Amino acid sequence: MRTLTKAEEEVMQVLWKQGPSFVKEILPHLPEKAAYTTISTIVRILEEKGFVTHQSFGKAHRYEPLITKQQYRKQRFKEFFQQYFDGSHRQLASFFAKEKALEEDELRQFLDELQSDD
Repeated sequence: MRTLTKAEEEVMQVLWKQGPSFVKEILPHLPEKAAYTTISTIVRILEEKGFVTHQSFGKAHRYEPLITKQQYRKQRFKEFFQQYFDGSHRQLASFFAKEKALEEDELRQFLDELQSDD
């Protein structure tokens, strides 16, 4: 699976939250103001990358995700996990423990869930 750019991810976040949408329905939900043509270009790129599809209504297109947020998140985390922790559950647990990012029981639950997804 390909990685989304920041702008592409912002558009996907809107589509994941709203569901099928026209470009004009995406625009108001973006964190930064963008031109209609810019967003139109981004959704066409997302379609080329296989992240969205469209349904035509005359000259207008309504876009919808082909991949769920959960599917994308899982893939990105796996890549992150491999890149920064060499795929080691021990290194990941050590990181969270050192950073005090999770309580001990939360860390155990997290590791159990991570191992069950393999």
